[in-house]
Amino acid sequence: MPPRKATTAAKAGTTVKPPSKSSVTKSTAVAKKTAAPSRASKSRKASATKEPEADSDDAPEELDEVEEDDEVDEVEPPKTKKPAAKAATKKAAPAPKKSARQAAITNGTAATKDDTSDVAAKKPSKSAPKKQVAKINGSKRKAPEESPDEDLEAAQIERPAKKPRAMAAAKKTAGPAGPKLGNPINEIPTQKLDVFVFGEGSSGELGLGSSKFEGKKPIDVKRPRINHNLAAETVGAVQVACGGMHAIALTHDNRILTWGVNDDKALGRDTAWDGGTRDVDDEDSDDDDDDSGLNPHESTPGEVDMTSFTPGTKIVQVAATDSASFVLTEDGYVYGWGTFRGSDGIIGFSDEVRVQPTPIRIPDLKNISRLACGSNHVLAMDKDGKVLTWGSGGQYQLGRKPISRHGGPLAGLKPEACGRFTKRHHAVDIAAGSYHSFYLDNNGKVWAWGLNNYSQTGHTDDTGKDDAMVLLPKVVDSLREKSVARLAGGEHHSVAATEDGELLTWGRVDGHQVGHASNLFTEDNAVFDESGKPRILTEPTIVEGIKAMFIAAGTDTSFALDDDGKVYSWGFSANYQTGQGTTDDIEIPTLIDNTAVRGRKLVWAGAGGQYSIVAAVHGDNVPNGH
Repeated sequence: MPPRKATTAAKAGTTVKPPSKSSVTKSTAVAKKTAAPSRASKSRKASATKEPEADSDDAPEELDEVEEDDEVDEVEPPKTKKPAAKAATKKAAPAPKKSARQAAITNGTAATKDDTSDVAAKKPSKSAPKKQVAKINGSKRKAPEESPDEDLEAAQIERPAKKPRAMAAAKKTAGPAGPKLGNPINEIPTQKLDVFVFGEGSSGELGLGSSKFEGKKPIDVKRPRINHNLAAETVGAVQVACGGMHAIALTHDNRILTWGVNDDKALGRDTAWDGGTRDVDDEDSDDDDDDSGLNPHESTPGEVDMTSFTPGTKIVQVAATDSASFVLTEDGYVYGWGTFRGSDGIIGFSDEVRVQPTPIRIPDLKNISRLACGSNHVLAMDKDGKVLTWGSGGQYQLGRKPISRHGGPLAGLKPEACGRFTKRHHAVDIAAGSYHSFYLDNNGKVWAWGLNNYSQTGHTDDTGKDDAMVLLPKVVDSLREKSVARLAGGEHHSVAATEDGELLTWGRVDGHQVGHASNLFTEDNAVFDESGKPRILTEPTIVEGIKAMFIAAGTDTSFALDDDGKVYSWGFSANYQTGQGTTDDIEIPTLIDNTAVRGRKLVWAGAGGQYSIVAAVHGDNVPNGH
C-alpha cells in the first residue's frame, strides 16, 4: 500500500513534568507537509505541497568556522541563486473532512512557490518540499484536489469491540548487541500522566483504537478526550511526543509505545493486519457503526521490541519526525527507526539503510542530553553543549556546509556538529520547526537557521522570498534582549517564551498561527500581499494576556500553558486540532475548556499535522467522569 502523506511540524517539548524556566521546549511533532503518496480515505485527500530546495552548485567552496572567542562572530550565509525546481511525481495526500488549505512549506519545510495565501489540508508530509515559485498575493485558499488513485483502495477493518483493544505486545526478536551501559547523565521521568487527545484521527494518530469506546468514535474528536488506551492506572505514560502522523510514548516501567501511520516503519513494530475490508468512501455506511475502518494495530498504542537495546537500558526521552522515531537513554545514547524523506522521496535512515524497521543505535552519538525533531531532521545536544544535526538538509535545516559537495543527500544522514562549540560558547537547549532549527546559547542568545521564506527563523533577510534560507546558525538580533527560555517551531511560524513568561510569536499569519488580531499588523512589522492582507509577521512580537510557562507548535497551530496549568490554543483548526470544537481558525489565544480538562493542571502540549495532545499530572485534580 502506498505511503500516506505526513507533515510534522514542528513539534512540542517532550518534558513530562512542569517545565523549568531554563528549558527550551518544542512540540515534538510540528506537522510536516511534503508531498507523498497516501492511503485511500475520503477524509484524508489533499493536494501535495512542495518547498524550495537549496541548489548545491550555488554554495561556496569554503565557509569560515565560528571562532572560539568570548563573543562568537556570526557567520553570514553566502547569497545563493534561486534554486531550480525539480520535477517529482507525487500522489496527493488526504485532506481534512471539513475544510482544507494548501500549505506553503514543510516538518519544518520551506515556502512553496504557490501563492502564499493558498491553503491546503494540514497533513504532515513524508518528503521534504521542492522549490516552488510563488508571489505573495491575496488569492483565496484553494481546496485540495482528490487523487483518482485513492478511491480505488479499500481500508481493512476488524469487528468492533465495546471495550478498548488490548495493547499490542512487542514481538521479541534477537537483535545486535549494543554498547555497555555507561554512567547515567540524564534524569529518568517518573511522573505518570493523564493524556488527552483531539483532532481528526483518521490515520490512527489519536491512539483511541479502531472502534467506539463508551459510545464515542475514535475519529473527529473536537475537544480534549482522555485516551483510555494510555490510562495512568494500567499503562502509566510519563512522556509523549508527536510526529506528523504518528506519536510515541514512554511508560513508567520503561516501555516504548507507538501508534499512527506506519508506512515508513515509524512505529518500529509490525502492524500487518488480516482484517476485513470496507470502502471507506462509502457515504451510505451506517453512522452508528462501531467500526471506524482503522487498522487496530496502528490506531492502538503498541509496544516496541527493545531486544536490540543494551540490557538494563533506561529511556529518558522520546521524539518523532514525520517518518521516524527516536529515543534517548539515561547514559546518553540514541536509538531510532523509520526513515528520512527529501524532495524526491525517501533519502534513507543511514547511508547503509533505506528504511529501518526496528530500533537501532545511532553511531557516533554519545553523551547526548536532549533531542529535538523537525519534519525530516533531528538535533541532538550533548552534555557539553555541542549541537549535532542529521537528516534531510535540502532547506539548510542542518546548519552545515552544503552536503551535496560531500557525498550528496546521504551525507546528511551522519550526525555532525553545526558549528564550533566551546566552554565559552555552547548550547543550553535546542528546538526545531518543520524545516528550521534553533539553539539557545549559554549567554542567552538565540541562534537560528534553515528555511526562512516566512521569516520563521526570526531573521529578516530576503523576507517574503520563496527560496529564502539561512545556511548557518546565526544570532536572531530581535531576541537579543529578551531572555528567551523556551522555543518552539511550526511549519512557517515560531513561538518563544521568556524567563518571565512573556509570549512572543512570528512568521506566517494567514492561518492565525501567530495569535495576533489583524489590526496589530503594520508596514513596520509585517509583509502584506497585493490585496493588502498581512502574510508575514517579520519579527518576534509580544502576545498580550498570557504568562507562558510552556509552549508548543503544530504545523499551523500553537499552544501556551500558563502557570496555573491552563492551556490556550490558536491557529488553523480545520481538523479540530486546536481543541476548540470548531473548524474555524482561532485568531487569538483561547482557553481550551471542557469537562475533560477543566480544573486540571496541564503540564505539556504537543501537536502534529491534524491532531494534538495535552497532558496533566495524574491525580492532581480529577473532574467528574475522569
